Amino acid sequence: MGVMNRRNAVLGWAVWKIASNVAKTKARRAVPRGESDKPRWVKRAAAVAIGFAATTGAAIALRKALSGDDAPPVV
Repeated sequence: MGVMNRRNAVLGWAVWKIASNVAKTKARRAVPRGESDKPRWVKRAAAVAIGFAATTGAAIALRKALSGDDAPPVV
């Protein structure tokens, strides 16, 4: 029986996955989290909203720039 076989490979892979998840969890817990920190989904929603607003603003500005209306603005 060889040292490297499928059973040992699967066992090693499983141990590696579990150990890396434990290490990641410990690292996340080690970083202090302030009271004002928001959950990840709130930050992601804010980023999506800002991106949508920026895209909409750029589209409106481009539409105004490309319009053929050369009349001076009425004051």
